Amino acid sequence: MKLQITLSSIFITLFLNNVYAESSEVSACKSALNKGDAVTALKQAEKALSNNNKEVEAFICQGRALTATTKFDLALSSFKQANNLSTDVFDKTIATLLIGRTYHALKQDDSAIASFQQSLVNAKAASNQAFERVAHNSMGDVYFESNQYAQALSEYMAGTKLAANDNERGESYEKVASTHHKLNQNDLAVEYQLKAYLMHDTAGTLDQYAHSSVELGRYYVITKSYTSAENILNKIIKFAKEQGGAYYEAQGSYVLAQVKVAKGDIATAKSLIENAKLIAKNTNDKALDAEIDQETKGLF
Repeated sequence: MKLQITLSSIFITLFLNNVYAESSEVSACKSALNKGDAVTALKQAEKALSNNNKEVEAFICQGRALTATTKFDLALSSFKQANNLSTDVFDKTIATLLIGRTYHALKQDDSAIASFQQSLVNAKAASNQAFERVAHNSMGDVYFESNQYAQALSEYMAGTKLAANDNERGESYEKVASTHHKLNQNDLAVEYQLKAYLMHDTAGTLDQYAHSSVELGRYYVITKSYTSAENILNKIIKFAKEQGGAYYEAQGSYVLAQVKVAKGDIATAKSLIENAKLIAKNTNDKALDAEIDQETKGLF
């Protein structure tokens, strides 16, 4: 149980309308991608394009396969070909979104923003609020990762207004909370993270619920709301133990250690950190181990 959101997974989950006839090779390409076999997928896409060099779905699948193998320059070319050949406005929404994601992967953020803005225009023309939200959040992600937090917040707030269900609202509130934190507006971070937690409690996955709990605990610590922090962190540590979520047990433990230090209970804090470190060791999670060291540095 560990929340993981990757660029490749975003590409793979996006698809075009079934406006165009799909060849057997494209079907095979998609099937291979779904199985994680990008090499076979690429071969099938190339076969499809050798038979019909104007098949939009083949270019999309080719781009997805190239993305999965981190050949972003080539993927960009494939997605642009799909966009140029597309005549349906929703298909262009997807194509320009994929182009933007690829530019972002190439660290060409100005081009990424421009593509996402075009995707937003296309989504509005298609009367598709779901992808309007995706476009806003995509722009927000670019701004956030380049430390342009005010611009990120504006895009995330726009995305929040377009959320269609509790799961989407939870995701949006979490993005807003994280951005408020970066802007040192931690009371607002708590407000929105609490909203995210409540949404994930009712509609989220186990990972989303656990992640939102730990983040809420972090923000409570920052705002010195220690009783609230202890309550939520003890709850998620217990939940993680019961569900086999060692990663979140470790995260909750080292954040709770910060609370214990603030309240003068050094012995319990040290025990919590030792437990977190042991989990990282037993799961061979070097990134988690480094995270624990970074977050507890200078605590004592």
